[in-house]
Amino acid sequence: MKNTAVKKRRKRIQLKTPNSYVIIMAIIVFVAILSWIIPGGAYDYVDPHAEKLEPIAGTFHHVASNPQNLWDILMAPIKGFMQSTDIILYCLVIGGYLAIVKNSGAFDAAIGETMKKLKGREFLLIPILMLIFSLAGAMFGIEEETLPFFPVLIPVFIAAGYDSMVGLSVIKIGAALGVMGSVANPFAVAIASKFAGISMGDGIGIRLVLLAIYIPAGVIFTMHYANKIKKDPTKSLVYHQREEQRKFFLKDDNYDVEKLPEFTVKRKLIMGVFLASFLVMIWGVLPWSDLGITIWPTMGWWFSELTAVFLAASIIVGIIDKVKPGKFMDLFIGGAAELLSVAIIIGVARGVSIVMSDASITDTILHYCETAVANMSSGLFAGINYIVFLVLSFFIPSSSGLATLSMSIMAPLADFAGVGREIVIIAYQSANAMISLIAPTCGLLMGVLAMTKTSFGTWIKFVWKLLLFAGIATVVVLVVACMVLY
Repeated sequence: MKNTAVKKRRKRIQLKTPNSYVIIMAIIVFVAILSWIIPGGAYDYVDPHAEKLEPIAGTFHHVASNPQNLWDILMAPIKGFMQSTDIILYCLVIGGYLAIVKNSGAFDAAIGETMKKLKGREFLLIPILMLIFSLAGAMFGIEEETLPFFPVLIPVFIAAGYDSMVGLSVIKIGAALGVMGSVANPFAVAIASKFAGISMGDGIGIRLVLLAIYIPAGVIFTMHYANKIKKDPTKSLVYHQREEQRKFFLKDDNYDVEKLPEFTVKRKLIMGVFLASFLVMIWGVLPWSDLGITIWPTMGWWFSELTAVFLAASIIVGIIDKVKPGKFMDLFIGGAAELLSVAIIIGVARGVSIVMSDASITDTILHYCETAVANMSSGLFAGINYIVFLVLSFFIPSSSGLATLSMSIMAPLADFAGVGREIVIIAYQSANAMISLIAPTCGLLMGVLAMTKTSFGTWIKFVWKLLLFAGIATVVVLVVACMVLY
């Protein structure tokens, strides 16, 4: 009776949560309404034709606004889809790649081998994997790169007696906490430091302090939830989806580790290719020359090249598994179709920034934030700066895009507050990574939730306490750093 009551209650809660697409479209409509209220504005740019615009501080001026109408609202997600073709194709190819690897039985065999070796100690997966993702976030800034791990690792946690929220936390929160305290993130710290005119090493001590707070807090938070639902599965936030999740992720309602396929030499070789493809990805995207490493070239790869890497890996796995060409294409297309909803939601989420840009209010909002943080005491400046970047990150979730647009304007404000410009960068990276965990404007987050069949409301209910702690800790560390160092 208790289980039935809990299931019914959570189903009622679930029905109250709006669909992810509805949430994003509502935000697009809201921004379109703002376009009739907020005046148009623009900065002068160092190179107005560059792919990444660098605004010149002090050059903001009003321009004719372009209020968005119903037609513009309808066109926003379509334009967003067209402007996100690189990451969308990346998602679809990953879907195909995963289907080819899954067909070989390598994933199931690896899961079975892992569970047998950790029998009775499955809880060790949480701190170990979370630390790995956190360090990867801190060093490499992995975000979109985590996408393939969700359908691979979540079944491991479900088979171990946990739920999908534990897997989401280990991967998504783990990586995000690392990005929040980025040490050498080429997509956030490096770009922001360049536009701020300082070294990427400036402020590294403060960032290490934040990492020392974020990572243990995330591990403790996740393990507490995992232990709670291990003892009482009805306390799971997705308990009403328990049977559905087991069928979706484990493909068998009577899942038995002992019945999983054997981890043969062929399957080990396929898993080796799978891991190698991610090492190649990391090698290709990192700006090694900027990090002072010259033993190999900096490739400067991004989504197009990464898509090619995973396509090539798919073919190699198909050859090893002796999959016939016709079946290979059927599997690949079927796998891509499974991630189609992820691809679409990424494009729709991009529509928010499309409306802002077309309405000429992006720079106006940036100017409002610039005005808000001017002429403040150092401690107050640090705290308000963090809040400003939280707001900006909601509308501009891209870490590199926000750094490019805002840093040359926001960083010089630190000079007037009497603090180092690295304080601005730390506030920016921490706020941006935090917002990526809760903003429906973040296409990757909404895509992952769609992939794992998790409602946005359930995710917020799960993560808000940890993020509240992280936000308070960030402000305290920044304020203390300003008081001690400046």
